[in-house]
Amino acid sequence: MSSRGEKETVVVFLGIERETSELKEHSCEDNLYREQKHVQAETPSDEKNHSGLSVSMDGCRFSEVGCSFGGSKEKIKEHEKAAVGTHMLLLLQYIKQLKANLCTVSKAANGFISQTELNVNGAEKSISELCIPGSLQVNGDLEVDCLTRTSVPRDESTVQQLVREKVISELENKLHVFENIVAVLNKEVETSNLEITAFRRQSELDQNVIRGLELKIAELHHCLTQKDAGLSRLHKSLVFSEQTSYDGVFLWKITDVNQKLQDSVTGRVVSLYSPAFYTAKYGYKVCLRIYLNGDGMGKGTHVSLFFVVMKGDYDALLPWPFRHKVTFMLLDQNNREHIIDAFRPDLASASFQRPVNDMNVASGCPTFLPLTKLQSPKHAYVKEDTLFLKCIIDAN
Repeated sequence: MSSRGEKETVVVFLGIERETSELKEHSCEDNLYREQKHVQAETPSDEKNHSGLSVSMDGCRFSEVGCSFGGSKEKIKEHEKAAVGTHMLLLLQYIKQLKANLCTVSKAANGFISQTELNVNGAEKSISELCIPGSLQVNGDLEVDCLTRTSVPRDESTVQQLVREKVISELENKLHVFENIVAVLNKEVETSNLEITAFRRQSELDQNVIRGLELKIAELHHCLTQKDAGLSRLHKSLVFSEQTSYDGVFLWKITDVNQKLQDSVTGRVVSLYSPAFYTAKYGYKVCLRIYLNGDGMGKGTHVSLFFVVMKGDYDALLPWPFRHKVTFMLLDQNNREHIIDAFRPDLASASFQRPVNDMNVASGCPTFLPLTKLQSPKHAYVKEDTLFLKCIIDAN
């Protein structure tokens, strides 16, 4: 152990910095004080109560470093023999505290360090003379082992080593626990990753299936639209077939007359076309066109009725221009007074030439029937919001 350590050990036993002579003087004074205390404790009253033997109460000599034990000399003797380890730990704590105090004082007063070292050297020699290795009898009652100059540092090192080993052991145990936890978490993470990968693959497969179904739905929707259009055409064709005439006589039923008349007045639906009909089985294809609110010179005052020559499938076999007489009839549903008008085609008019487009320009009667007469209560031209028009084509 270095001289510096010896100096610190001396400071522990004394608690103050004194010369060797001061230490001896202090020890004597302390023994004298104890003897005086012992004498003072033996009062006459004690002599009356006890027959020759006196019991002196005292505290443990290590009370200055934190031991709180107290009792008779015999109990103190037994205590000091049994509590050597505890007293060493108290001394170790006291040493550490004094070391810290000494370092603080040394830093605060650098010029005082050399004098302190001299005092410590003297105190160390005094303690060496007082503490002989082996056993020493104190006050003739207790035998204790004097501490060697290397015992306290050795105990300190041993305690630190034990504490260090305990801390390391605890840390190793915690590390082992954490490693186990990390291993379990890693397994769970791997399992989760595998599940996520499986879910992603399944999701991709599902997305492919969904895209395929969407394409099929789009195809079916397109096919359904085409079929709807075909059905609509077939329905119209069926209606036209039901209404189509192949003998040059055509009867046209118009429903919702009032609404259609209002639409014609507002310009929403100006005119109506009838279904097509034929003058013969393979004859001319024609239709009627009506303006319920009039057209041309009859606009707003009359019902205008026109005849239209359409482009047919057998036009190449027919003579042109169209030259057959056309008769219009508005039927009185009470069979009293029908409205009849007839005309012969103008052979020079483009309306009766072979059609180049789907239909030629309409030709007929702009003032076929006054609107006032159409709604007259004397006649039944419109009954239950329905009227009937008849067209007769003379085949001769």
